[in-house]
Order: sequence, then structure tokens, then C-alpha cells
Amino acid sequence: MNTYRKTAIIVGILFLVCSAATFLSFPFFGSILEGKDYLSKLFDSENMVITGALIEFIQAAAAAGIAIGLYSILKKYNGALALGAVGFRVVECVFVLIGTLSLLSLLTLSQEFIAAGAPDASSFQTSGTLLLAVRDWSGNVISALAFGLGALMYYVVLYKSKLIPRWLSGWGVLGIVMGLAATLVGTYTHDFSTASVNTLLNVPIGLQEMVFAVWLIVKGFNPSAIAALSARTSG
Repeated sequence: MNTYRKTAIIVGILFLVCSAATFLSFPFFGSILEGKDYLSKLFDSENMVITGALIEFIQAAAAAGIAIGLYSILKKYNGALALGAVGFRVVECVFVLIGTLSLLSLLTLSQEFIAAGAPDASSFQTSGTLLLAVRDWSGNVISALAFGLGALMYYVVLYKSKLIPRWLSGWGVLGIVMGLAATLVGTYTHDFSTASVNTLLNVPIGLQEMVFAVWLIVKGFNPSAIAALSARTSG
């Protein structure tokens, strides 16, 4: 199996892992963070929250791995955009982990909250609100923008290089543009709920990444595009 084929399979698997982790992490703490009694619910769900945090760590590592894996081949077509994609997706990874750290800090806060009792509740609620804000802004805005910009860069290179069918890379470009628009809308409306326009606009890129992952695993990169590059570099 050649190097490009191995890279395609690895990146395809990382796409599946990243997407699966994104969806799997929410059930572990999504509803727990809603409502005014979230500190009490966090205290009662310690193991679920820790499991969700570990899944988020896997999501962040896979996201960075996607761009790093693609860099090995995309740099041959456009080094600047390939490197930019790695940079932005690493930034995405960092801010996902900041959100995860905020979640674990909330878990510790919930334990102190229960131990302190009702008289000191207001100060804990204030601290909790700040940690929730850090998690929301880092995850829903900063990391989402970094993901969008990084993914846009490698989809542009994929489109120009024809390493995958243009309908697939073009779908990726369109989906990312819609996702970036969704992030901007959510930033100004402060609405990132599952029933919001933010979720609706992110559906196309979510579906595209699943198709892209399967394509890479089954088909790999276009041999003709790779052969054309080899001919240019050796000529």
C-alpha cells in the first residue's frame, strides 16, 4: 500500500472519530449544563461529565490529526494553505480543550458548592456563570471559526488539485462557508441551541465530512492528480 493510500485511510478514520466524538460527548453533559440547578446536576453526574471530557479530548486530538495528515500531501500543491489549515485546526484543538478544562473546573466548583451549602450559593453561581461563558465562547465561537477557516483552506487546495472529485471538495467549500455564517449568526444572537439556525446551517458540512471520510477510506486520493504532480516535479 503506497504512502498516499495510507494517508487517505488514516485521515478518513480521523474524520469519523472526530465526528463521532462530537456527537457522543453531548449526551454526557449537554442537558446537565442547562437550567439554574446545573451545579447540583454536575455534582450528581461526576462520572458522566468526566467521560464526556475524555471524549472531547479525543475529538480535539482527531481534529488536529486531520489537518496534520492532509498536510503531508497538500503541501505539494499549496504549502501556504496546507500549513494554514494545520495552524487553524490546532487553534481549534486548543480552544476545545479550554472548553473541556472549563467543564472540569465546573465539576470541581459543583463539589465545593454542595459542601458549602445554601448560604454561599450566590458566589458559586457567579463563578459557574463565568466558567460556562468561557466554555460557550471558546467552543461555539473561537474553535468553530478556527475549524471553519482551517477546513476552508484544505478544501480549496483539494478542489484545485482534484485529489478528490470536485463535487465533493466543492460541497466542502460551500458547507464551510455556511458553517462560518452560522457561527457569526450564533455569535450575535447568542443562540447555539440544537433548534437554532446555527445547527441548520452546519448540517451540510456535517454530512459532507461523513461522505468525505468514507470516500478517503474506500477510494483514496485521485491517482491521476498524484501522477500529474509527480510528472511536474520530476520534469
